[in-house]
Amino acid sequence: MKEESPVPSPVILGIDDLRPLPWTTRIARSSGEGVRLLQEHRDSFIEELWLDHDLGGDDSILPVVALLEEAAFNGRPFRIGTVFVHSANPIGAETVVRSLTRWNYQVRRATV
Repeated sequence: MKEESPVPSPVILGIDDLRPLPWTTRIARSSGEGVRLLQEHRDSFIEELWLDHDLGGDDSILPVVALLEEAAFNGRPFRIGTVFVHSANPIGAETVVRSLTRWNYQVRRATV
């Protein structure tokens, strides 16, 4: 009898300073951690990426957005099924949605 290869679990990443996001496989709590998390998964398919705009104090998701934009600009966008923006900051969330949509990432506004 041939043993089947296990089906890999989907990669679902979250970047949020407070919310638990229990459905994610990995979570980062700051923009610096978020950049490192994405770099670790650079060559993987990321099923979902959950982004919060405000990450505590003066920190925001913008360094992560810049990384995603730069990758797309250089012709090597991250392979992401859907980016969900779930920020309570409507202006910040709209900035993220607009920026990533411009680079052809599939982005949705979400609530958590």
